Amino acid sequence: QVHLVESGGGTAQAGGSMRLSCATSGRIMSNYAVGWFRQAPGKERDLVAAISRNADNRYYISSVKGRFTISRSDAENTVYLQMNNLKSEDAAVYSCAVGFTFNGGLILRDASQYTTWGQGTQVTVSS
Repeated sequence: QVHLVESGGGTAQAGGSMRLSCATSGRIMSNYAVGWFRQAPGKERDLVAAISRNADNRYYISSVKGRFTISRSDAENTVYLQMNNLKSEDAAVYSCAVGFTFNGGLILRDASQYTTWGQGTQVTVSS
């Protein structure tokens, strides 16, 4: 069974950077496509970024394109979300999730396609 642990959240100033990590235990990350979701109070959960199992394909929500980068290190069983030029609207609880795909290049875009979720990490952006 996959267990996900997120880390790296906290408070950053607007315009600053932060890197989130999502590590697995129990199974190897290379078996899964991975997504980072976020949910702010009173708002819906959004898929922020996603990466295919083979890392050939990535997805970003339009509001973070050019600022966020999702990457994976299967050797470290970890997926990262590098967040640069943070804005107040980026503040939310960020959660990583994994879903198995037979197609190594497939991006999972719907939350229902993800089978295991982390506990979430709070990102706060101060002005």
